[in-house]
Amino acid sequence: MPRADTPHRRWRWLALAWLLVLLALGVQQVLQWRQHAPIDTDILALLPQDAQDRLLSDVTRRIADANSRDVVVLLGSAEAAATLRAQAAFADAMAGDADAALLQPAGALDGWFEEARTFYAPYRDRLLTPAQRDTLQHTAPDALAQQALAQLYGPMGGPRLTAWLQDPLGLWPAWWQQQAKAAGLRLGEDGLLQADGKQWAVLRLDTRDSAFQLDGQPHIAALLERAGQAATAATPGLEILHAGVPLHAEAAAVQANREINTIGWGSLAAVLLLVWLAFRSLRPILLVAMSLLVGCGVALAVTVLVFGKVHLLTLVFGASLVGVAEDYGIHWFASRQAAPRQSRWSLLRHLLPGLWLALLTSALAYLALAVTPFPGLRQMALFSVVGLAAAFVTVILWFPWLDGGTVRQTRFSHWLGNTLQRWPRLRGRSLGGVIAVLLLFSAGGMLFLHVDDDLRSLQSSPPALMEQQIRISRLLGMPSPAQFFLVQGADAGQLLQREEALTARLRALEGQGRIGSHRALSDWLPSPSQQDADARLAAQAESAVLQAVGAVSGEALQRPAFARTPIDLQAFLASPTSAPFRSLWIGALGEGVASVVLVDDLSQPRALADLDQAGAGLPGVRWVDRTADFSRLLGHYRKLMSGMLLAGIALVFAALWWRYRRHAWRVIVPTLLAGSLTLAVLALLGHPLQLFNVLALMLLLGMGIDYGIFLLEHRGDPSAWVAVCVGAASTWLSFGLLGLSNTPALRAFGMTLLLGIGLVWLLSPLFRPASPTTTGTP
Repeated sequence: MPRADTPHRRWRWLALAWLLVLLALGVQQVLQWRQHAPIDTDILALLPQDAQDRLLSDVTRRIADANSRDVVVLLGSAEAAATLRAQAAFADAMAGDADAALLQPAGALDGWFEEARTFYAPYRDRLLTPAQRDTLQHTAPDALAQQALAQLYGPMGGPRLTAWLQDPLGLWPAWWQQQAKAAGLRLGEDGLLQADGKQWAVLRLDTRDSAFQLDGQPHIAALLERAGQAATAATPGLEILHAGVPLHAEAAAVQANREINTIGWGSLAAVLLLVWLAFRSLRPILLVAMSLLVGCGVALAVTVLVFGKVHLLTLVFGASLVGVAEDYGIHWFASRQAAPRQSRWSLLRHLLPGLWLALLTSALAYLALAVTPFPGLRQMALFSVVGLAAAFVTVILWFPWLDGGTVRQTRFSHWLGNTLQRWPRLRGRSLGGVIAVLLLFSAGGMLFLHVDDDLRSLQSSPPALMEQQIRISRLLGMPSPAQFFLVQGADAGQLLQREEALTARLRALEGQGRIGSHRALSDWLPSPSQQDADARLAAQAESAVLQAVGAVSGEALQRPAFARTPIDLQAFLASPTSAPFRSLWIGALGEGVASVVLVDDLSQPRALADLDQAGAGLPGVRWVDRTADFSRLLGHYRKLMSGMLLAGIALVFAALWWRYRRHAWRVIVPTLLAGSLTLAVLALLGHPLQLFNVLALMLLLGMGIDYGIFLLEHRGDPSAWVAVCVGAASTWLSFGLLGLSNTPALRAFGMTLLLGIGLVWLLSPLFRPASPTTTGTP
């Protein structure tokens, strides 16, 4: 008797050890989540990093981080007075709102021009436009003198920013006018933007805290909506536009909350309903639910421990784990139902080999995602494998202790088990005919298959928010952070010279209307060599002008002294003058320094090609299109993973042949047919082939063969068929709900598995061998 009890005691200690592990993980996670929510919402974090272009990823992130907390609001009306009235009402409503702390006015640029003018004043002679250089070089001194006299004695004069003697040719106002024109803003004297036939008030706000809160409520959007209602009440017919990274992050959080509830709780409800129909007892429902919650909780904890944070899409994808992890509990109760008198411990020994095999095949299917270079998919793979393992351990360690009662046979489980005997089994010519018809349908459907690797097809922000973002970008001339010129140099002087060579080409394209304006640091901080050249040119021309004017007026005119050294980069960056342009400076990068040059309008058909050509041949200048780069990378890995899928099929068949010999085809053919039919149906429905469809097919290969294995291992066993059907139905429902996701990548993944799992579930019984009691052709 003591010998018989020894395994039980060991199992009890293992069960207690598992409980202690869960308690330790729970305490650690509670402490971590109280400090901060370790959730990542950055879509770029999901994408692979090209080893040769890691610096581009760093630059892209720096550009994005520069505006990561900015929210822009535009209030537009036909009349300036109405717009100003709406602006005041909007500001008052924001200040008096209970959630006012969420958004605060950004560092205003009021008074920036005065500060900038004071900063640049000692260097006025070093700031010339290309047109001014051409004029000073090719115009005779007498003509320049006549121009200076006209500005001095003309009836209207011209706009001046300093005394006539300090700028006799009026060079500085023209420089400032070009800078304002290059910024793309048409501001009136009241500070309103004039565009699209309206007067727009531009409000810049900052978020104080993260926009991500997994409570399903759009806090920032609601705050802006309430303030907008107040502004509209003050100015009927007001048009309001919103844009900013926090708004997209909050929309993603709201969407994720909705999808986690739909997919996770929907999957759980479906699983528990199936368990109730199969076993008609509260105990199986509670224990299966417990194993699922333990699996998801441990998966979340381990993912955060390994990666430091968990991505939002990992949580949404992980919600579908419910439909897979319940298989172990269902197999336990189906076996208990078929053999109610059998000892729980002998039943566990009987089930363990099959459960281990099911865990191994499912884990290998998910681990196929881990071999990809996608950090997000690696997270999803770890989350899924750990969740499955935790649910498995919970079932084998706790269920024998907690499931002390009997599991009675139900009408539903009896009917479902007997359906296997009524399910057709294909043999001979009928088998070959069905395979031929299915292959012909698959081939015909795949003629309509088209590929789409465009990263923009994975965009999941609400269309209305994207439309407003695009319109505000056009009105304010906001450049895309995904397309830019990366300029590198050994030092700041060389870098600025290379920028100047680039901007000369960009101005030519701007003059032809082929691109919008550009943003370059060298426009506001010329290179030291250019500053020195401009200073010499301005001194020569202005001295000659003052001498000619003095000869006419009879006065001795002396040109005032300006700074003798160029504007220092560090002094410029430290000054408030550089605030609007500071994000263009990247700083130390590699063995030198770097900056970016941004382009505002890329709407022309050949804009991207023109810009790529504009940077060609210029040392240290590189046109970067991260959207195109990632799209090419998606296409590359789609082809690579397709090859791995074919290799996986060969390896799986080899393993099946080693185990089942001449019956191995019965296991793998249903999965292969289901995969090809899935692609054909998706093609006929107009869905493109993407990387995530291929990854879903890899998962289908690992999960689909389980059904054939169980039918081959347990020939004609009704209880095994009940477990297969309940498990397959719950998995099918889980991934079917994933197909409802508004995230394109998850939707493609879910749709592929929805079709694939359903088809392999229906096809596998057709290829099953004869049961041991059946005679005839196997």
